[in-house]
Amino acid sequence: MGAMIRGASLRGFARLVEELGGVPGEFTARFSIPPQALTSEAGLVPITSHDLMLDAAARDLGCPDFGLRLAHGQDLGILGLLAPAVQASSTVRQALECAARFMFVHSPALSVGVEPDPRGRREVVALTYRKDLRESPYSPQATELGLGLFHRVAVTLVGSAVGLRSVELPHPPLSPVSRYTEFFGADVKFGCPAAALRVERRLLEKELRGTDAAVRRLAVDRLAALHTDPEALTATHVRRALTQAVGTTPVTVGRVARLLALHPRTLQRRLAAESTGFAEILEDVRRDLALRYLTTTDLPLGQVAAMAGFADQSGLSHAVRRWEGASPSEVRRRVRGTR
Repeated sequence: MGAMIRGASLRGFARLVEELGGVPGEFTARFSIPPQALTSEAGLVPITSHDLMLDAAARDLGCPDFGLRLAHGQDLGILGLLAPAVQASSTVRQALECAARFMFVHSPALSVGVEPDPRGRREVVALTYRKDLRESPYSPQATELGLGLFHRVAVTLVGSAVGLRSVELPHPPLSPVSRYTEFFGADVKFGCPAAALRVERRLLEKELRGTDAAVRRLAVDRLAALHTDPEALTATHVRRALTQAVGTTPVTVGRVARLLALHPRTLQRRLAAESTGFAEILEDVRRDLALRYLTTTDLPLGQVAAMAGFADQSGLSHAVRRWEGASPSEVRRRVRGTR
């Protein structure tokens, strides 16, 4: 499968949809998300389906601030095992470093970090929230959910929003600007390079109230023992190489092995040690690309087939029926809520 995200990210989704007059099950069915994902936070769901569902719920239910509303009902607890490690950190900087190191546990497509101020102020830094667009398309609602939760967690850890200079979002406003300033308590800029909270640099050294070195050490050790950083996996690098190559150049084990400076047999041994194989990853990449183009673009099916690495449209149709139990056109209509 492509990049995933913990089902905990959907905490409060069902309640909010019902409050807005919708039926949660209709949305999960439409985006092929298991209904139990709304109640069992330990499971994983495809991040593209997750994000498309958020955008569709906001649009169909006439709720442009859907992501912000969902963020308002969430807290650090949605990060699971990462939460105690962050809470027990001694300073804001240490908490951010821990979150940055293990954010892949929540979703390997998401990252947080501390970067120089995009507006050039030396006394200010940007706390960034990014999605790897190689893994999944950009989603305005999911971005507002993620940055909104990032803000709520930061305020909880620090104890106030003092020191927040402004908020930056890559997309145009979805709601009246006053809704954003009400939520964040600061000026909000749109059309920016990255989603970020601009804060005073001095806040990074602020000591946190819940610090506990022993708890943090145990939590970090447990995270490291239970989860392997995707960047350390050969499969991750093979998947990225295939994502860039499929639909543009012929893909073979030998070609990808050369790109990764490995012998083909070495590449295959490493993938086998990770309980996967080249053909399996290639199939998954083609599936992810095909469904992405079907559900997020209006490209003709023949073009979708070519871009997803199929010889012709019939090959695409056969594969999509095998994956989704429906034709490409039916999948496109289902996701868009059209007949």
